[in-house]
Amino acid sequence: MERVLAEVNLGSPAVFSPAKNFTTVGSLVNVVISNAFVLAGIIAFVLLIFGAFGLIVSAGSGNSEQTEKGKNAITYAVLGLVIVVVSVWIIQILEQITGLKILNHGPI
Repeated sequence: MERVLAEVNLGSPAVFSPAKNFTTVGSLVNVVISNAFVLAGIIAFVLLIFGAFGLIVSAGSGNSEQTEKGKNAITYAVLGLVIVVVSVWIIQILEQITGLKILNHGPI
């Protein structure tokens, strides 16, 4: 049986017009991962705000169950943010050790 591999020209406008910006799979993965880090940070920030709001509201009402939910939301938001920051640091350490550019760190 002969093995057949598909070949797609990402620069072809028939595929997907923004795809012509991604000449390699690595450039596409780079953009996806960079945006995933930003999205994770935004989600952690929003969860932190909602958790703090829930904690403040529940403290005023004396509801210990809602207070615990607010504390848990804050704890998990901070934990998620720490995981994201540590993963960025690990990628930067790997870049320094191997000399490869894993993520394109453009101007921020």
